[in-house]
Amino acid sequence: MNTTVQTLPQTLDYIRLLPEIVLSLFGVLIMLLDPIWVGPKARRGLGIVALAGALVALFSTAYQGSHEPGYAFWHMVYVDSFSIFFHIVVLGVTIVVILTSFEYLEFQQIRAGEYYALILFGAVGMCLMSSAVELVLIFIGLEISSISTYVLAGFRRRAPISSESSLKYFLLGSFATAFFLYGVALMFGATGSTSITTIGERLSSGSIPLLAYVGTAMMFVGLAFKVAAAPFHVWTPDVYEGAPAPIVGFMSTAPKAAVFAVFVRILFEAHTPGHAWLIWIVAALSMTIGNVAALVQDNVKRLLAYSSIAHAGYLLVAFAALPANGIPAAMFYTASYAAMNVGAFAIVSHFAGAGETRVTLESYSGLGRRSPLLAASLTIFLLSLIGIPVTGGFFAKFYVFSSALQANLIGLTIIGVLNSAVGAYYYLRLIVAMYMREPKEETELATPPISLRLALALCLVATIYLGILPGRVLNYANRSAAMLLKVSDSSVAQAAR
Repeated sequence: MNTTVQTLPQTLDYIRLLPEIVLSLFGVLIMLLDPIWVGPKARRGLGIVALAGALVALFSTAYQGSHEPGYAFWHMVYVDSFSIFFHIVVLGVTIVVILTSFEYLEFQQIRAGEYYALILFGAVGMCLMSSAVELVLIFIGLEISSISTYVLAGFRRRAPISSESSLKYFLLGSFATAFFLYGVALMFGATGSTSITTIGERLSSGSIPLLAYVGTAMMFVGLAFKVAAAPFHVWTPDVYEGAPAPIVGFMSTAPKAAVFAVFVRILFEAHTPGHAWLIWIVAALSMTIGNVAALVQDNVKRLLAYSSIAHAGYLLVAFAALPANGIPAAMFYTASYAAMNVGAFAIVSHFAGAGETRVTLESYSGLGRRSPLLAASLTIFLLSLIGIPVTGGFFAKFYVFSSALQANLIGLTIIGVLNSAVGAYYYLRLIVAMYMREPKEETELATPPISLRLALALCLVATIYLGILPGRVLNYANRSAAMLLKVSDSSVAQAAR
C-alpha cells in the first residue's frame, strides 16, 4: 500500500508532462535516424516520423484532459484546461508546419533531420511555457523555444539573407531574454520566490516594493520582444523575410501562443503591478506601427511580418481589459490567428518556389486564374485577417474589442477599430493582385501535394469553424479563465487570512 501511495504522484507527474516527453523522444529519434537513413526517401520518412510525434503529443494532451487539474514536479507545472488549450494550439500549428515542410524541403534541398527535430524541440519549449507556473521553468521553456527558432531561421544556408536573419534574431533575442531573466531576479528579490502562486500571494498581502514594478517591466520587455510587439518589433520584418516560409508560419503563431499564456499567468495569476498602462501603450503602438508600415510593403513576407505586429497589438487589447472578459477573448484570438496565419504562410511557402524568388505582390498577379484553389484559400485567410464575418478573424476581433469596451477602454477600442480599417487596405491589395491583374510572365505552378492540401484543409476548416460556430471554443475559454481566476483568487484569500 505504501508503495502505491508513493508511486501514484510520480505517475501523475509524468502524465502532466506527457506531451513534452513525447515530443522530446521523437526529436531524439529523428536525430538518431538522420545519419543512418539516407536515400531519396529519407527526407519524407523523417518528416513522417516528426508528424507522428506531433500527433502522439496531441493525443497525449487529450489524455491529460481526462485527468483532474493539478500540479506536477514540486508545483513547477500546473496542468488545467487553460494549459491544455494552448498545448492544442501549439501542437496544431506544429502539425500544419510539418505537413507544409514536406514539399518545401524538396524544393529548397534542405537537410530534413535537424529541421524536423528542431521543430519538435521548439514545440517542447512552447508547451512547457504554457503549463509552467514557476518563473525559472518559464525561462527554460523560453530558451528551448528560442534556440530552436534561432537555428531554424537560418536554414536556407545558400541564401545570405537567411543567415543574416538568423544572426539578427539570435543577437536581439538574446538581449531580450536577458531582460526577462533580470526581471525574474528582481521579482525574486521583491518577493523571495519565483513561484507564480507565491508571488501572487505576497504581492496581494501587503505593500508592493519598488523592485516588483521594475521586475514586471523587465519581464514585459522580454516577452513583448518574443511576440513582436512595438517598440520591440524591429527584428521582425528582416527575420521573416530571410527565414524559410514554413518556419515563419511557425514563428509567427506557436511561440506567440505560448508567450501569451505566460502573459496571462504573470499578469493575472501573479498579480504583478503597474502593467495596465504599459499594455495600453504597447497595444496602441503595435496596431498603429504594424498597419502603417505594412501599407508600403511589396514583399509578401514583410507585409505579413508587419501584419503580425499589428495582430500582436489587437491581442494585447484583450490583456488591457478586465481578466474575466480579456482572458477568454485573448485565448480565442490566439487560436483564430494561428489558424489563418499559418495557413497563409503555407501558401506562401508553396508559391515561393526554389530559392523563394516569388515573394512580391507582383508575383501573385493572376494567381486566381493560374491556381484557383490556392488563390481562394489565401483569400479566405486574408479576409479572416481583416476580420470579415463568417471567418474566425471576425469573432476574434469582436470579442477583443467587446472586452475592451466592457472595461471602459474607449480610446483603445477606437484606435483598434481604425487600425482594422487601415489593415484592410493592404490585405485587399494582395487579393486585387490575384484576381484583377494579369501576370507579367507566365510561370507554371506545381500542383499542391497531398501534404500541403491536407495542411490547408486543416487551416481552412479551423478558420471557418471559428467564424460560424465559435460558441464551443469560446465556452471552453470562458471555463478555463474562470478556473484560472478561481485558483488565483483562492491563493489571494489564503494570503489575506
